Amino acid sequence: MKIASWNINGIKARIENLKIWLDQTKPDIACLQEVKSVDENFPRAEIEALGYNVATHGQKGFNGVAILSKHAFDDVMPRLPGDDADEQARYLEAVISTKTGAVRVASIYLPNGNPVDSDKFPYKLKWMARLKSHIEDVLKYEESFVAAGDYNIIPTPGDVHDPAAWEGDALFRPESHAAYRSIVNLGLTDAFRAVNPRDHCYTFWDYQRGAWAKDNGIRIDHLLLSPQAADRLETCQIDRFTRGWEKPSDHVPIWIELAI
Repeated sequence: MKIASWNINGIKARIENLKIWLDQTKPDIACLQEVKSVDENFPRAEIEALGYNVATHGQKGFNGVAILSKHAFDDVMPRLPGDDADEQARYLEAVISTKTGAVRVASIYLPNGNPVDSDKFPYKLKWMARLKSHIEDVLKYEESFVAAGDYNIIPTPGDVHDPAAWEGDALFRPESHAAYRSIVNLGLTDAFRAVNPRDHCYTFWDYQRGAWAKDNGIRIDHLLLSPQAADRLETCQIDRFTRGWEKPSDHVPIWIELAI
């Protein structure tokens, strides 16, 4: 089973690229972030025509997540628990049955947190605490769980072209690293690091300052796996080529294959 994650940076602007990528790479499940669309305006019919079931949790002009699946959904849960007042569309979870049992997949768009001297950074850390609490509960099911998405976290200096340039940024702050480690330390596996020890493999290049041409990137899109999913991990790769397409997202897809 091939499970992918891609911050599409606007479904309307990137729908043609998405359709080409789906047709070429054929993921069984694709988790999308930053779709920037309310549910009723999501181009569901165009994606369903490619053989995918579609679940969305959208928001006008901002945020928004989706899960596309060639398999039927058993259950879909929008919104991250823990704060009923939080209206930002950043979390969508689905359960999908396979021959060897259920696979639970989450599409995550974790807050950026910048500027750090605003209320955005505390919101990021509180959101991560809620995510940790929810994943603790999910892990009790002892099933294959894939928490996929744009985490807006640069885990290590090896995941950024120039660590000094990102010092103090919310994506690279000590508090962000501590919160991220607390989530991983629940027993999750960073799929990419599990099979790719080489540093300087990126999933994001800014549109500014020639970042793509200079390969000045960062790795902030991650697939974190429960022990049951990690046991089935066969590979994890980054579809870097999509960044060179016309009208690209500033992120590229990252995907895993599980032996299911």
